[in-house]
Amino acid sequence: MKLAQHYIDGKWTSAISGAGNIKKGVNPATNEHAYDYCDGTETEALAAVAAARRAFDETNWRNSPRLRADILFDFAARMEARKAEIADWLVTVNGKLHREAMGEVMGSVSELKYYAGLARTQYGRNLEVEPGAFSILDREAAGVAAIILPWNAPLLLLVRSLAPALAAGCSVVIKPAFQTSIAHNLALECLTNDERIPAGIVNSVIESGIAVSQHLCESLDVDVISFTGSSHVGKLIAESTSPSLKRLSLELGGKAPALVFPDCDMAKTVSGVVAGATVLAGQQCTAITRVLVHDAIYDAFKAQLAQALQSIKVGPGNDPASQMGCLIDIANRDRIAKLVERAEKEARVIVKGQIPAGDLANGAFITPSLIEVDDLASPFIQDELFGPLVVLERFHDEAEAVTRANATRYSLASSVWTQDLFLARRMASKLNFGNVWCNTHNRLFAEAETGGYGDSGYGKLHGLEGMYDFMRTKHFYFETKTS
Repeated sequence: MKLAQHYIDGKWTSAISGAGNIKKGVNPATNEHAYDYCDGTETEALAAVAAARRAFDETNWRNSPRLRADILFDFAARMEARKAEIADWLVTVNGKLHREAMGEVMGSVSELKYYAGLARTQYGRNLEVEPGAFSILDREAAGVAAIILPWNAPLLLLVRSLAPALAAGCSVVIKPAFQTSIAHNLALECLTNDERIPAGIVNSVIESGIAVSQHLCESLDVDVISFTGSSHVGKLIAESTSPSLKRLSLELGGKAPALVFPDCDMAKTVSGVVAGATVLAGQQCTAITRVLVHDAIYDAFKAQLAQALQSIKVGPGNDPASQMGCLIDIANRDRIAKLVERAEKEARVIVKGQIPAGDLANGAFITPSLIEVDDLASPFIQDELFGPLVVLERFHDEAEAVTRANATRYSLASSVWTQDLFLARRMASKLNFGNVWCNTHNRLFAEAETGGYGDSGYGKLHGLEGMYDFMRTKHFYFETKTS
């Protein structure tokens, strides 16, 4: 049985002392034992942080941009060479479709190449503030970065923090999700096999509890926390790090609305909305969860959207015929099923999601649901549900569309569906979301920053700003005046 281990101070290990705590991991599509993983403790966290601190302080890593660039380029090449193996394991431990898994691996490769280029292009500023008086603004690595990851896109979200952290010159301690630790380790092997990396620059500690994460948040030797996950946990991290005033990059929950106007291409819009809502079985912070439709086309759009969602073929990620995979585990499948039952009492259910019978019954599968909700205070509009449950809402004009869309503390992603580019741009300026797409959804790029406002967190993934989260600015002043 394949075992996912920790990586600490340049070595793979089951535990710092003793045999370690080995636990079973399951394939969510079958609920069967698929792998084992080492469950870490504060002991492993202490060792990993100590190694990262020593490596940052005592090696030349932060002063070697060309080396960092070469290592990131080679990391990308090794991951691409192993893409089939990594994607297959990602399907096994996560339950997503194979095309989604392959897209995640290749997206990670793209991200690595982008930050490999940035590693050699870190520029400060130099200015003469008055005659003979000079200020130099240096951009330098922030120090030890802790990266705490979720299970829904474990490789892409790893690379979106790890690549800029390494490009900036930081050392890192990663806390991957235990559910996807095997896929995480396969990706990490593509980096740790490089003998040019000083021991301690890269560390990884798996855990199913919270002791490791707590230590990373509280340790005075950790300078930056990069976390992707729920808003609830993000707020706990912000609270626990306040005594040390760590720098935080938090990409948290989402409640993405899609605003549909009468002049949209209805067939393409329905298809785009379904794709945006069912990606990763709705387990993505940028996934469409609310569909706001203009009154003029509401009934026709509702009928087509319902039919499209009902026709989605749910199945194993390794079946080419599957159009949506399973949820991460049985508990989350049952949670969504209970929400649908609740919707029958508090909303209008148009399409009721079902747990499939037969071979799929043992896995974490549930078909998509569509419900109508009017009350903006409804938990179906206000809460992040994180599953294939879509809320349909009606609006009458632009002003109401903006009001309804913005009536949430989650402000990560949104989309506008119209043939009128001026309307789309006008709406984008009024929507309180960090990302606004036009006639598409979930288009993410290494070059373009992603991030939200409010309960969706702060800091950025991707782009220059994604690397700046792992850097700091130092002011050096000197004078050349002779008198």
